[in-house]
Amino acid sequence: MKVYKTHFSEKESDITIISESKTAILKARKIFYLHRGNLEKYVLKNNHFLTSLSPINVNTEIRVIKLMADAAYVCDVGPMAAVAGALADLMLEVMKNRDEEEDTDFVKAKIALVENGGEIAIDSIKPMNIALYAGNNELNLNIGFLIEKKDCPIGVGTSSATIGHAISFGQADAVTIFATNAALADAAATKVANSVKGKDVEKSIKKGLDIADDIDGVIGTFISREDKIGQAGKLPKLIKIEGDKRQILREKLDDLFLGDYEI
Repeated sequence: MKVYKTHFSEKESDITIISESKTAILKARKIFYLHRGNLEKYVLKNNHFLTSLSPINVNTEIRVIKLMADAAYVCDVGPMAAVAGALADLMLEVMKNRDEEEDTDFVKAKIALVENGGEIAIDSIKPMNIALYAGNNELNLNIGFLIEKKDCPIGVGTSSATIGHAISFGQADAVTIFATNAALADAAATKVANSVKGKDVEKSIKKGLDIADDIDGVIGTFISREDKIGQAGKLPKLIKIEGDKRQILREKLDDLFLGDYEI
């Protein structure tokens, strides 16, 4: 089965889409611009939604706003903590579901992965390797997770205090959350990462795991800080990532997909 990949950027969004269906990829890209546009229009009129670090009640039918607000409420964080994951979820959704009004011959994608700035939504019959990027931590790209059909659909979110531009009040090198969708995983990763701090590294990791356990919809949690790691819940299979780290990071998912692909 041939697999195709596309990558594009739009302002803060950095998107990678993988599927065996070119049609599904095109649909996902089109819907991204629709939902991102809706989000931009909304925050122009509701700036508090953009800046708040706490959940916000919304009165709107805009899908991306509702997804973000719902995930933020569950995790007790600001709605923008779920933005990348929410957009990934909406893109995955259109790859897997037929639009009754437009698609008379649509066949849903068997392989569907959307990565948006490190937040990932996956529903695939073929396994995929996802690398853990933990900044200067010794684990940096040495380990990853094997996402299998039995794990899907699943959302993956990662937050770090040592890499990236997102706001973090904690000290974790990486908090990776596996959840029922990417918006929830994104928000939960922020919530948990904010709590992993203090001089006692092991104690801080345990606190993060305990908080993750209390979030409805979180399937599994993996935390790394300095030379310590902790995990809880049901994680996908842990694997070792081989190859040059910088090259893997540069090519992102290219070398991590288990199968053939064409750009």
